[in-house]
Amino acid sequence: MKILTILNPENVSEDEVATFETRTAVRAIVFDQNQNVAVLHVSKYTHHKLPGGGVEAGETLHDALKRECREELGCDIEITSELGQIIEYRKKFNLTQISPCYVAKVVGEKREPSFTSEELEEGFEIQWVPLDQAVHLLSSDQTTNEEGKLYIVPRDKIFLETAYNNGGRGFPA
Repeated sequence: MKILTILNPENVSEDEVATFETRTAVRAIVFDQNQNVAVLHVSKYTHHKLPGGGVEAGETLHDALKRECREELGCDIEITSELGQIIEYRKKFNLTQISPCYVAKVVGEKREPSFTSEELEEGFEIQWVPLDQAVHLLSSDQTTNEEGKLYIVPRDKIFLETAYNNGGRGFPA
């Protein structure tokens, strides 16, 4: 999958990266039947993010993404295309995170999400908005969370802008 960018806001050296653990976490730009996309508002930290999360042992990227969307959005999805991936060097966590992102569409009905206790504590709430509004939301976020400021918001903003700027690749068939 094409690398869109490498996020390294803490100026991690190659030697440091060599000691980091690697985590893969899938993301999705999910369109509903009205061509709105899902973003998760994290009210505790005043930012937005795309649905997705870590790939568990034995899962494929697609299976992990489908599971995450069922949990966080309460809906099943069909993956329509690959968007690209972003690599993040997170010094604070001694972690290299690889985040592949896909474009998908809702299949069937939207149901209630199954947020984890941590997600509930952070005030997760689903918002379905037009793609350009999703880009605007992340562009104007003033997060109070260092991880959100350095990694989550910049990463997901790049994914949304890439989908927006790619026209046909941004919208599922």
